[in-house]
This record gives sequence, structure tokens and C-alpha cells, in this order.
Amino acid sequence: MGTPPLPIGARIRSVRERTGRTQAAVAGPCGIAVDYLSQIERGIKTPSLPVLQALAAELGVPVAALLGETPARPAAPACSMDVDVAQALMGYGLPRSTAPTMPAALRERVEAAWRIWQNSPRRYTDAAGILPQLIADTEHTVRTHRAAADPAARREVLRAAADLYFLLRSYCRRTGRVDLSLMVADRGLRAAEDADDPIRIAAAQWNLGHVLLADGDYDGAEHVTEHAIEQLTGLPHPEGTAMAGALDLVAVVADARRRRPWQARHRLQTAALPRARRSGEGNTMWTVFGPTNVGLHGVSIDMESGDVAEALRAADRIDTSCLPSRERHFTFLLEVARCYDLRREDPAVLVHLLDLEDLAPEDLARSPLARDIITGLRRRVRPTYRRQVEGLAERLDLTG
Repeated sequence: MGTPPLPIGARIRSVRERTGRTQAAVAGPCGIAVDYLSQIERGIKTPSLPVLQALAAELGVPVAALLGETPARPAAPACSMDVDVAQALMGYGLPRSTAPTMPAALRERVEAAWRIWQNSPRRYTDAAGILPQLIADTEHTVRTHRAAADPAARREVLRAAADLYFLLRSYCRRTGRVDLSLMVADRGLRAAEDADDPIRIAAAQWNLGHVLLADGDYDGAEHVTEHAIEQLTGLPHPEGTAMAGALDLVAVVADARRRRPWQARHRLQTAALPRARRSGEGNTMWTVFGPTNVGLHGVSIDMESGDVAEALRAADRIDTSCLPSRERHFTFLLEVARCYDLRREDPAVLVHLLDLEDLAPEDLARSPLARDIITGLRRRVRPTYRRQVEGLAERLDLTG
């Protein structure tokens, strides 16, 4: 038999003591007497819903944790560096009475997180070290600015929150949490709408489109992006143009994955490419949109349609040195490796895999496609390259 759940009062006391706070330190900000909190913790009194909500907010946990519907703070698996990010997103945050972060400081921290995510070779480790606290600080600051007297400060906080949620959409999807990816994509859209920021609203819909692509809902991704492009009509160049082009590319991917390469190429040439030429190379809302990214999508279309020779010819013509994102560079090189893998050109496959390991070892270790390529390579590789292939597989823990 399992251990019976603790009563509400005992759970409140457990959470409070774990955070090292006295009854007086918690009762005051919640607007209740210390004696009343003491009676709640001893099971003499049952808190009303408003009091329970106030206690949960002050203790930095979801109400459900105090009701016994979820663990007060579930133990993290020792092998997972992502669990703290998930817990932060599920409502484990800062006490309500904590001072909020200043908008400028919050903006600086969010942009620093984006630089890590797009450029660090060990971005998962680096991001996991800063995201839980940044999530807690951001959501707490949004709550405290909800009724702020300064509308400009409130808007800046909401913009920073939207930008953080955009990053988290990518982080959650790449760590296999499509459920959380959808949740943060929705939070990003709400923050952008509350900030009344058209470019960020479009970016939120771009992020939602990527969640739908990852979930296999290609029709939904196309619908979201086409609606977003319509809303961008009339916005100033170049940000509006670049954002519309980035949305075009989501629809291009949807076409390619529905096995409609002709439609994907047509959309790429008639919609995305003209916008890329007008906007130039850039990174509007971290979308990495520009002529180079359009060219990379052309390679993807050829690869997914089975025209591997044309994909490799197109890849040879692309200079990726101007890309502002290590992640996008990684994806491109992995697709090239896949093209060589389909042609069974094992030396070229191995060279690209080793380049990818040098570029972004954590991305390589987490990529299902990379793991499939390496597994197949191990089965068929000639003795000349076996030592290098086995060494790579061992470093990625694929030898079991």
C-alpha cells in the first residue's frame, strides 16, 4: 500500500519549512494572522479557496501541490537536466512578496538566454542552468505588473515574457516535451497580444506553427501561418516583411512533409524568396530569416522529396557563414549528412557527423535523425572507418 496523502495543513507546513520561512513571514503577505496559519497547519482550520490561493502564491507552488493533486516538489531524475525547467513552467515559482525584476534587466537576461540558445555549442546545459530562475522571475514580474501604473513598463515586461516563451517553445520541443512546447507557445501568444505588439504576435504564431509541424498537424500549421501573414499586411518594412517570410517557410515545410514538393517549391520561389530579397539577411524575432535560410529550405525540399543529388548540388552553392544561429547551421549540416547517408557514401557521412559533433555535440546526441544515421552506419561501415564510427557512437552512448 502507498503512503496516504498528507492533509492540506501538513502540506502547507511542509512546503513552508522546506523553504526556510517562518509562519510570520508567510502569514503577513497573505493577509492572515500567524495564529490562523498555525491552526491551518495543525488541521484545526481549513483554509478558504482565496486563502489557499494566497498561500500557494506566497510559497511559490501551484494550488494543486497544496491539495495533494501533485507532489509538492517532485524529485528530479538524476539523469535529467530538463526537469527544473518543466517544474518552473508548471507553476513552481517565487513568493508573491518577492520584489519584481526591473524591465530593462529582464530584457537583458532574456536576450542573453537567446544568445546562448542560438550560439552555444552546449546550449542545453547552459540554458538549463539559467532558464528555471529566469522563468520564475519573468512570470513573477508579469504578475506584479498586471495592474502597473506605468503602461510602458508593463508592455516592456510582456514583450520580454513573449520572447522568453518563444525560446522555451524551441527548448521544450528539442527536449521531447511537445506538450509543454504547445503550452509555452500559447503563453507567448497571450503575452504578445497583451503587449499589443504585431510583430511579436506574428512571431508567436510562427512558434505555434512549428509546434504543429512537430505534432504532425501540417494543415493546422499552414492555416496558422497564412492567417498570421494576412495580419501582417501593411506593417513597415523590413521587420514585417521578414516575419511574413519566416511564416512562409513554415508553410513550405508543411507542404514538403505532406509530400507536395511542387507546391513547396512554388511557395518558396514566389513568396518566401522575394521577401527574403527585400528584407536581406537578418534574425527578426530569432527566426534567422533571409536569402540563406530560404536556400536551406530548398535543400530540405529536395531531400524530403528524394531528389538527393539535387539537394547536394544546392547545398554546395550555399554559404552558411553569415547565419546568426549555430542551431540552423547544425540542421543544415545534418540534412547534408542524411543526403550522403541515403547514397551510402559513408566517408562523407562520417566527415559531416564529426563536424556536427564539433559544432554542437549536445544537439548531435539529442537528434533522433543523427542517432538513426549513426546506427545504420555502424551496421554497414567498412573496417577502414569502423574505429572512428564506434568512437562516435560511444561518445553519444549508442553502443548498448
